[in-house]
Amino acid sequence: MKGSNMLDSFDKGWFVLQTYSGYENKVKENLLQRAQTYNMLDNILRVEIPTQTVNVEKNGQVKEVEENRFPGYVLVEMVMTDDAWFVVRNTPNVTGFVGSHGNRSKPTPLLEEEIRAILLSMGQTVDVFDTNIKEGDVVQIIDGAFIGQEGRVVEIENNKVKLMLNMFGSETLAEVELYQIAELSS
Repeated sequence: MKGSNMLDSFDKGWFVLQTYSGYENKVKENLLQRAQTYNMLDNILRVEIPTQTVNVEKNGQVKEVEENRFPGYVLVEMVMTDDAWFVVRNTPNVTGFVGSHGNRSKPTPLLEEEIRAILLSMGQTVDVFDTNIKEGDVVQIIDGAFIGQEGRVVEIENNKVKLMLNMFGSETLAEVELYQIAELSS
């Protein structure tokens, strides 16, 4: 059925899997094993569990601990084909794709800005993204203290972007991370 919401095939993207809470590492391990077993390494490309370091005090001692940022969820970068979709959704302890509404409807991939922000916050590289943003472009800030503001790109260097913002009637220079901005639609 062409033009329907039935899953045929579409390009590579990042998808969110829902799992049983506490089974995220097991799902990652199982999914990578199944990708190899079913010769899906060209379709199931990367599996990530977003974590963050937090300070926990126990018995008067402060200790750094890695904590799952999104308990019950795993990120997977994949080329969405029927076969890959079948392998992933039938992995033990995977309860489904976020953004899939049953009846074989295709799940919705994360937006590039969303996955870029998650990966950068984990200290991972995001060279998988081609940004078309260049000096002189007008962009919108999508994360941080200036969220919702629009600004003109003055300089881009090492994932840092200097923007000229119009605030309270005057131009103000602000520096943000590349993942905190998005191109405005033309």
